[in-house]
Amino acid sequence: MTEPTILPKTADRTKNDPDHAALAIRDLNHSYGARQVLRSITFSVQRSKFCVLLGLNGAGKTTLFSLITRLYAAPLGTIHIFGFDVNCYSSAALRQIGVVFQARTLDLDLTVRQNLLYHASLHGISTKEALRSARNVLDRTGMSGSLDERVRTLSGGQIRRVEIARALLHRPPLLLLDEPTVGLDIKARADILAHVRHIVNEAHIGVLWATHLIDEVNPADDVVVLHEGRVLDLGLASEVMARVGAADIGTAFTSLVSAAGREKS
Repeated sequence: MTEPTILPKTADRTKNDPDHAALAIRDLNHSYGARQVLRSITFSVQRSKFCVLLGLNGAGKTTLFSLITRLYAAPLGTIHIFGFDVNCYSSAALRQIGVVFQARTLDLDLTVRQNLLYHASLHGISTKEALRSARNVLDRTGMSGSLDERVRTLSGGQIRRVEIARALLHRPPLLLLDEPTVGLDIKARADILAHVRHIVNEAHIGVLWATHLIDEVNPADDVVVLHEGRVLDLGLASEVMARVGAADIGTAFTSLVSAAGREKS
C-alpha cells in the first residue's frame, strides 16, 4: 500500500496518545509458501516496559521482527507502533523504533564514529547533532572511549553495546532486540541485559527483547511465550508461572510447550 504524503489528523494524534501501546500486534499470520510460520499472533508492548519474546530457535521470533520492521510485508493482520499502522504509515511508524538484529550489522572496517555518523545520516541528523548524540549514547552504554576505535578491534559484547547505541541514536521510544546476547560469554550477556533494563528505567522506552534463554527473564517482566508460530501464553512472567503452577519461568515454559505438543498430536 502506498503511504499517504500527509498524515490525517487522527493518525498524527495517535503518536502521543497515552492510550496506545508502544507496539500492538493483532491477528498476525505469515507463511513462506505453503508453510505457515506465524498463526494469529496477538500481543502488545507497553510504554516504559521490558517485554520478553521467549521462544526456542525456529519459534518465529526473527520472522516477527522482520514483519514489524517491514523487511517483510504483513498482509494478514495488523501491526501498530504508537498507533501508526506499519502498512499504511510505515515511515511514521518506523521512525519510532530502534532495532538490534541478531546478525551483526556494523561495518567492521570502519570506526565506531563512522558507523554511527552513517546511521545518523540515514535519519537526516546533522553531523554536529549526530556527534553530540553519539557521545551521549556511547556514554550511556559504557563505551564513551571507543568513538575512534575500529569495530573489528572490539569484543563481541562491546560490538553489541555499539549496536544498541546506534539504535538509540535518533531517540526512538521503542527498542527491538532480536537475540542480542547470542554468542556472548556469561558476563557480557549479563552486562548487556542489565544495561537495556537500565535504559527502560532511565529513558522510559519500551523494549521487546527476543530470546530463547530462560535466565534472561525476570518474574516482573512482561513475557510472550512463542512456540511454533503460536502464542502459548502472555502477561507478567509471575502470572504465567502461577497459571501453570510452576515455581520458575523455565518450568512454566517447559509445561506450556509440552501441553502444546500433546494438543498437536
